[in-house]
Amino acid sequence: MTKDLTQLEILIELEPVAAQNVNRHLSMTKDWHPHDYVPWDAGRNFAAMGGTDWDPEQSALSDVAKAAMITNLLTEDNLPSYHRLISENLGNDGAWGTWVGRWTAEENRHGIVLRDYLVVTRGVDPVALEQARMAHMTQGMHVPAGWDGFLINVAYVTFQELATRVSHRNTGRVCDDPIADRMLQRIAADENLHMIFYRNMCGAALDLVPDQAMVALTQVLSNFVMPGAGMPNFRRNGVLMAKHGIYDLRQHLDEVVAPVLKKWDVFERNDFGPRGEQAREQLGAYMEKLGRDVLKFEEQRDRMFAREAARKDMQPVGG
Repeated sequence: MTKDLTQLEILIELEPVAAQNVNRHLSMTKDWHPHDYVPWDAGRNFAAMGGTDWDPEQSALSDVAKAAMITNLLTEDNLPSYHRLISENLGNDGAWGTWVGRWTAEENRHGIVLRDYLVVTRGVDPVALEQARMAHMTQGMHVPAGWDGFLINVAYVTFQELATRVSHRNTGRVCDDPIADRMLQRIAADENLHMIFYRNMCGAALDLVPDQAMVALTQVLSNFVMPGAGMPNFRRNGVLMAKHGIYDLRQHLDEVVAPVLKKWDVFERNDFGPRGEQAREQLGAYMEKLGRDVLKFEEQRDRMFAREAARKDMQPVGG
């Protein structure tokens, strides 16, 4: 029978592990400078400074790349909300406080460099982008009822960081610009190191309080949504990104959820009590459903691409 611990007790017990992982992170991370990833010579003044304002024809990005870049940037913009939630649930003292500050500072670079790149290259409408930023940040991050405490948050952010890494990396590939690709590779590398910290902490929590952690993990995955949910045009842009393989259900299952669960040996562990076993069974059922949903999504996408190809073939050639 496993014993429940309070959030404070969990934080105290895991602080030595947090300290080890902060030191590990600092030994592996590489400092970089946003200005080194922006093609400043491509920039020019807007109308307020005697130049010309944005026009759609100025953008070299495809509609898919625009949707992905905007979604990724607005997600990064909401950092104050994430900082508040992480700070409230990890604390500001000792190793936990060191991590929260360092993580926030590193994450802030992502929004800086993405916005500078998009404004300088005129990749998207900067006025619409600013309006969307204001709306998204004013709303803040939507947190489902009952989603509080260290275990819920550290489980969520483990999968969210990995999902964001996948999204950034695949966005770089569709931009058709080696500068954008290099920039997004750099961001993705940060997200991967952040994910490792949270994954290690969640793994340590599973060892410390297996039943409590398993319940939290099942709750997070069964109700998982990306942090950008609620931003302007999130659904439209998300569908476009899924359709073109930037972040879809297959990637969510194969590149995010399944590898992390395997890393924690979730389905091989034998240290759960009745509550943990019940949560694991629920998670197993969810994973089976997710697998079915993946196949259904891919079949629908294949049919959609086939219809689009057929319509294209039927269009008259010439004029």
